[in-house]
Amino acid sequence: MNKIFPTAADALKGVVADGQLLAVGGFGLCGIPEALIDALRDSGAKDLTIISNNAGVDGFGLGKLLQTRQIRKMISSYVGENKEFERQYLAGELELEFTPQGTLAEKLRAGGAGIPAFFTKTGVGTIVAEGKELREFDGETYVLEQSLVPDVALVKADVADKAGNLRFRLTARNFNPAAATAGKVTVVEVERIVEVGEIAPDDIHLPGIYVHRIVVNPNPEKRIEKRTLTAAAPVDPVAAKVEAQTAIAQAAAGTEVPAPKVVNKQGD
Repeated sequence: MNKIFPTAADALKGVVADGQLLAVGGFGLCGIPEALIDALRDSGAKDLTIISNNAGVDGFGLGKLLQTRQIRKMISSYVGENKEFERQYLAGELELEFTPQGTLAEKLRAGGAGIPAFFTKTGVGTIVAEGKELREFDGETYVLEQSLVPDVALVKADVADKAGNLRFRLTARNFNPAAATAGKVTVVEVERIVEVGEIAPDDIHLPGIYVHRIVVNPNPEKRIEKRTLTAAAPVDPVAAKVEAQTAIAQAAAGTEVPAPKVVNKQGD
């Protein structure tokens, strides 16, 4: 079975429709399926309920779907970086099911494992637990949370082989495997595709049985959500020179050579 599609639009053709429940991988802007989100926007599908840790930022990621008003409801754990999200929610134009982050991850994981619901202590005594079943176990109160099984999951991975086995890259793994296993249909965006067998078995993070369609996006933008820089520490040129000379001496001697003491102008 050929799982590879020529474009993101082709990969979503016949899969997405109005009123669906979709899971979208990523955390902030890390590990989001950029091309698939653009294709979803261009599909015109509306009244969507989106499961995602957050809704991107204004004008990028899922923020694009907020701008086009294709999202009716978000099931999220963090929404603080998107002004349009805030505006729509406060104006009553967007529904929000606010979910603790660990609970959201478990809702997807459990959905993919065929577990319809589970009990957790998270949210007990807060509005998260309102209207939900509570039960005591060993003297502690737990709240019943229903699992999530989206109609479609849009996922980002680093590498796929032609059978759909996936390898994610570092923290870009985040919600992607859970979303992939939970989706009734899972569409994956990758940066490259290799032959079956080229990914070592121990390096496969998600088996291809969960993957239905694959599209290659070799050069995603990978925008940084919030760039934080620290001022460089001042460099003492005398100390730096002595340190370099010591390292060279150690390498030449093959033994550890104690660094000479550096005396500054104050005589310390």
